[in-house]
Amino acid sequence: MISKANRFDVAIIGAGMGGSMLGAALARNGVKVLLIDGGIHPRFAVGEATIPYTNVSQRIIAARYNLPELTTLCTLEDCTKAIGPTFGTKTHFGFLRHEQGKPQNPRETNEFHTPGLLHEAHHLYRQDVDAFVFHLAVRCGCTPLQNWRVADVDFDGSGASLHGEDGSEYRARYVVDASGYRSPLAKKFNLRDEIPKYKHHSRSMFTHVAGITHTDDLWPDRKPEYVPPVPWYEGTVHHMFNRGWGWVIGFDNTPLSRNPLCSIGLTVDPRVWPKDPSLSVQEDFDRITGLFPDIKRQYAGVTPVREWVSTDRLQYSSKQTVGDRWCLLSHAAAFIDPLFSYGLANTGDAVNKLAWRLIRACKDDDFSAERFDHIEQWQQARFHYNDEIVNSGFTAFDHFELWKAVFRVWVWGNNYGTFRARAGLTKFEQDGNDQHLRDLEKGQYLGYDWPDHEGFKHLFDTMVRNIDAFEAGKITADDAAEEMWAVLEEVNFMPKPFGFQDRSVHFMSPKPPVIAKTAVWLARHGDPTVRKMLLKSGRQAIKLRLTNRKIF
Repeated sequence: MISKANRFDVAIIGAGMGGSMLGAALARNGVKVLLIDGGIHPRFAVGEATIPYTNVSQRIIAARYNLPELTTLCTLEDCTKAIGPTFGTKTHFGFLRHEQGKPQNPRETNEFHTPGLLHEAHHLYRQDVDAFVFHLAVRCGCTPLQNWRVADVDFDGSGASLHGEDGSEYRARYVVDASGYRSPLAKKFNLRDEIPKYKHHSRSMFTHVAGITHTDDLWPDRKPEYVPPVPWYEGTVHHMFNRGWGWVIGFDNTPLSRNPLCSIGLTVDPRVWPKDPSLSVQEDFDRITGLFPDIKRQYAGVTPVREWVSTDRLQYSSKQTVGDRWCLLSHAAAFIDPLFSYGLANTGDAVNKLAWRLIRACKDDDFSAERFDHIEQWQQARFHYNDEIVNSGFTAFDHFELWKAVFRVWVWGNNYGTFRARAGLTKFEQDGNDQHLRDLEKGQYLGYDWPDHEGFKHLFDTMVRNIDAFEAGKITADDAAEEMWAVLEEVNFMPKPFGFQDRSVHFMSPKPPVIAKTAVWLARHGDPTVRKMLLKSGRQAIKLRLTNRKIF
């Protein structure tokens, strides 16, 4: 007989960012939550770079579930004050293309500078962030159970019994598995696809280091036209090469930080860059980066401060992510690649979609899979979308004209999706009607960054079709690029003053003069939906700025 103290409404396996955010949201709203983890905080975790949507998804969780503490994560300044001086700044997404044996070509770079008027992005020092959110969940009322490993989970008509390797037992009416790749529920129900359903292939290796050479110091004498509007090292640096990329995520790139470390790593296609079992991880890393002179210089002389991690193929997928009384959340269900930093943004969305349904299910005592069908459909569609955009990026890395087009599809799709989500949050903040946030789940193109715009879907599908044709050898990379640019140069749903339709623009920096030109362009030429959204968002951003707040 399981004691009353060991009985819960919801058991969450995995107390990382996703599990802890969900636990905090549920507990703050009266749900009795058991928050389980096989490890203990603080600890290392991957997923250190954010995108604007990451912040907005967290702001929605904070407002919707009465978790104002969570907004701490949305700005560098608040993270520094409330958690500690261990975070880096992120003022842009920067990409530099490389070829074997050659110095980096300054004409083959891209940077999208995220305007300070809209948000204040940062690099997350995950061991501190995850511990902060876990402790928030406990303060909200979750019962923590760390260093507890799941041996088995038995389901019946009234709930689930969770058995620990130590012989202890707990009972819950519903189980959320937020543990990641080694999901106990995926193993129990044999949910993993033997061959992942995704096009993309990659493996990865990574660590934290001290003594990194700042990216800008690699080229101190570049001509002004090749110097980005914001220093490379003040954002997330992506070194691209044929079917692979290396990252530089600095935690030491702002005066607010006292953290001397930098996150580095490689993600490569194992079909092109197979793992050599005779090499150590460091040797494998050096073998690949050593082929590219300027990448080699960036990483030369660093001192790892923790053990290297090396993976086999990163991609995995699940036949099903929702069942009666259980759900696989985010990375317990599937994973694609860290490129484009979708991980935490997707997790925030998944928490938002699941939490309100679980709160209602607990009240109604109805945990049937049908209630959570949207979660099933959305998660599968979202991972499919991520697979398509990441596969397109990897395929385009070695062809700069094609890459520039893919880059634009990713940047604007994700940015407009962020504006769309923020608009729903603004309406909710004004009247407290949760329907505004539920309306964000609607859209005929489920899983897309911008799920309710036919023009963007056409552009995205044009990208996928041409990437697939190029990979199949049916067309050249130049042909694929020209097909994409033919669509890009005619669209009216990307703000022209930013440079989206101009293939000669490498650095996008929407500072006040550009934003002013955009307002004029929107009024005269812009897509009506985009015009309404951006002008309204601009007015709100200015209004919030007066009180030292950000729209994102």
